[in-house]
Amino acid sequence: MARVALVSGGTRGIGAAIAKALKAAGYKVAANYGGNDEAANAFKNETGIPVFKWDVSDYDSCAAGIAKVEADLGPIEILVNNAGITRDTMFHRMKPEQWSAVINTNLNSLFNMCRPVIEGMRERSFGRIINISSINGQKGQMGQVNYSAAKAGDIGFTKALAQENAAKGVTVNVICPGYIGTEMVRAVPEDVLKKSILPHIPVGRLGEPEEIARCVVFLAADDAGFITGSTLSANGGQYMI
Repeated sequence: MARVALVSGGTRGIGAAIAKALKAAGYKVAANYGGNDEAANAFKNETGIPVFKWDVSDYDSCAAGIAKVEADLGPIEILVNNAGITRDTMFHRMKPEQWSAVINTNLNSLFNMCRPVIEGMRERSFGRIINISSINGQKGQMGQVNYSAAKAGDIGFTKALAQENAAKGVTVNVICPGYIGTEMVRAVPEDVLKKSILPHIPVGRLGEPEEIARCVVFLAADDAGFITGSTLSANGGQYMI
C-alpha cells in the first residue's frame, strides 16, 4: 500500500513541486494550504491531489486538519514542513507583529505539525519528517532577522528531533534551498536579479522548484533510513558549510 505524505504549503511554489514529485514517486499525497482558495483549487484540478485548508501557526487547527487527512487517506508517514512567509524589514523598524507572524508560521508550525503525527510514527516504527529551511537560516540575511531566526530554529529543531526518534525508525532531516525560481523570486526586477543575486551563485542560475522536490523524494524513501539529522544545502554553491 502506498505511503501517505502530507506537504504543508503544498499548493504553490516549492510546495506544489514537492507534492507533485511525491505523487509521481507513488505516494498518496495531501497538500495543506493557508489562504489562497483559487490557487489551491486550480492545483487540485490540475494534479488530482486533495487539498486541506488550515493555519499551520495554530496548533488546534493543525491537529484537526491532520486528523481529517488521516481519516481520508490513512496514517501520515511522510511529513514535509514547507509552509512559510516573509515579513521583511530592517530590525530597527520591525514591529512585534512582523516578528511574531514569521516565527509562528515558519518555526512554531514545526511543533504544531509534528506533534500530532510523531506518536503514530513511533508506534509504526517508520516516519520521514522533512523540514524546509533556507540558506538564510544558515548565513543570515539583512532585512530578515525574523525569517533567519525562524529558519535557523528549523535546523536546530530537526537535529534534536532526529536524535529523539532515530531508534524508532523515524528520520528527521532539513533542506536549505538557496534562490529558487518561484513566482516570488522571478518577480524581482531583472536588473536586480542579474547584478545582485546571480553573481553570488556559482552555478550562475536560480534553482528550480523541482530540484528541491527531488531532494525531498530522496529523503522520503524507505531506502533513506540511515540519513537523519542532516542538513541538505541546495543553493548552487552560494553558501558552503
